[in-house]
Amino acid sequence: MCVADHQTQIMGILNVTPDSFSDGGYFVAAETIAEQVERMIEAGASIIDVGGESSRPGAAAVSEKEELARVLPAIKTIRQHHDIAISVDTTKANVAREAMACGASIINDISGLRSDPEMIQVIMATGAQAVIMHMQGSPRTMQKNPVYIDPVMEIRNFLEKRVLWAESQGVKKEKLIVDPGIGFGKTVQHNLSILKHLNEFKKIGCHVLIGHSRKAFIGTTLGRDITDRDTATAIVSALCVNHGVDILRVHDVEMTAQAIRMTEAILTAP
Repeated sequence: MCVADHQTQIMGILNVTPDSFSDGGYFVAAETIAEQVERMIEAGASIIDVGGESSRPGAAAVSEKEELARVLPAIKTIRQHHDIAISVDTTKANVAREAMACGASIINDISGLRSDPEMIQVIMATGAQAVIMHMQGSPRTMQKNPVYIDPVMEIRNFLEKRVLWAESQGVKKEKLIVDPGIGFGKTVQHNLSILKHLNEFKKIGCHVLIGHSRKAFIGTTLGRDITDRDTATAIVSALCVNHGVDILRVHDVEMTAQAIRMTEAILTAP
């Protein structure tokens, strides 16, 4: 139940939080979690990403106890019904450890494996795949005034260094996934530059994940409310497929699956 080496995969977002920017509070009860996961799998998701701590701009941290109480029942519910790859969206090593014990196989760490020094030991002990994401600042401060000289190269260099560090700790490169962190300490123009130059992140030699779904840069660019960004998200998804992105982390799985299928049909046409 790991990321494969073929066509672009869809990571369906399951936020079991009261305050996530798009779907906070929607998926808390086991019944609603099971129904949403079923919908995402039927639509084409091959990974479910479970998050118990909001990372929206300005979000406050939650305790380890609270995060565990949110994510572990959700992971158990998914695993009870489905043999699908499960990712846990956390920066806490113990949350990751417990999630792996419940059936997760991917650790999605928005801190780039920097927040908790024990996270690397969890990765090694469990054999988990790990997403290394770039973020300037923290969720609470990241959008106050993000500044780069060359955002694409600076982010690529950061990810390359983090991959090399993880390898030096004993993690195999094929276990690592890189994410430039759309919306995490970036302006609209920074995000657009990242998406224009996705090939730079492919050069790192790891799977590449992009999490652009419903984010503010889409709303700002098009003047769309958060409830009306799925079409634009699908358009960006098609661009990502064209650039060889391996994983798309999205809310609307069905629309993204259509974007992927159409793009791949065009790319493989004679």
